[in-house]
Amino acid sequence: MAEAIPVVVVGAAGKMGREVVKVVSQAADMNLVGAVERDPEMEGQDIGEVAGYGELEVPLTTDLQATLVMATQERGNPVMVDFTHPDFVYENTRAAIAYGVRPVIGTTGLSNEQIQDLADFADKASMGGAIIPNFSIGVILMQQAAVQASRYFDHVEIIELHHNQKADAPSGTAVKTAELLGEFGKPYNPPSVEETEKMAGARGSQTQDGIRIHSVRLPGLLAHQEIIFGAPGQLYTLRHDTSDRASFMPGVLLAIRKVVEIKNLVYGLEHLL
Repeated sequence: MAEAIPVVVVGAAGKMGREVVKVVSQAADMNLVGAVERDPEMEGQDIGEVAGYGELEVPLTTDLQATLVMATQERGNPVMVDFTHPDFVYENTRAAIAYGVRPVIGTTGLSNEQIQDLADFADKASMGGAIIPNFSIGVILMQQAAVQASRYFDHVEIIELHHNQKADAPSGTAVKTAELLGEFGKPYNPPSVEETEKMAGARGSQTQDGIRIHSVRLPGLLAHQEIIFGAPGQLYTLRHDTSDRASFMPGVLLAIRKVVEIKNLVYGLEHLL
């Protein structure tokens, strides 16, 4: 039997972090060895009790580096799962690679330059890693359908809707979707009239390919996205709705298992399917 994968969860007390703690602690081929949270008032508390799943004998700590070092001393190839904040995720990921811990990053907001830098750093270390804008299998299928539709439609706009505690906009999923559509190298939304925005931002953000992205932030939402294609006489709409964070967990477990098998950093869950 293969050795269990040692897993460190960073942002462990957050909403996504708690879900990850739950599924990792229940997975027969994984071993939860560390839980990191920035709040010093949580130092020493058992993450299982904080997450509401019962005692797991894994204390919360604010010391990421010490936790990464500890993880490398475990049997097996250690993995760090990060659901934190755009301000911290870049340094967290570099630290994981530097200490020999494979990063699985669910935090969005990294710039293209940061992603490329992390990919280069992982290559030099021959270290597997994954930056995943969205762990939902349904989202990946939606994006694949959008890529097929883009062969036949020249007009498309993306609307992404999230809870009002999300720090970055547009969402990583929307950005990734636009990047996938942009791989065809064609311009979208050729103008038929000279537009005037009476209020700045009314038409949303715009990619270099001409794709419009609109971001909505409201309490009551979780994670939702629409991709709307238009042509004379027809609309083609693709939509994905998330009603529970548990929907992301199969993708998280898949990424943890796959990332120990690869030697580079990938961007997008589709590269691990």
